[in-house]
Amino acid sequence: MARIVGVEIPNDKKVEIALTYIYGIGKTRAKQICESINVDPNKKVRELNDEEISKIANFIQQNFKVEGELRSEVMSNIKRLIDIGCYRGLRHKLGLPVRGQKTKSNARTRKGPRPSRIKKKK
Repeated sequence: MARIVGVEIPNDKKVEIALTYIYGIGKTRAKQICESINVDPNKKVRELNDEEISKIANFIQQNFKVEGELRSEVMSNIKRLIDIGCYRGLRHKLGLPVRGQKTKSNARTRKGPRPSRIKKKK
């Protein structure tokens, strides 16, 4: 397995798909990386040589925020929203959907499982 920016990417996948295993890189950005370095996106990761892997790693480090740096930036943005007490910050704090979704019948992912109702015997 190749190691790029501290992430093990799978050998048996195409380069374009394997790069998406890195936090902060999606399909479009992976395609962009392959085009700018002139690496075939349909090539399997195991077929890449060390020079190509180092080119990819250097390009990602120079041009994008990924993994730990990106995660910490996202967390600091959420913390800032909570600290200033805006609506979005309050929704983050309460663990409710942030982007205007309805919560009466949906939002189980954010709210967690329904509270169990214990029925009393008569």
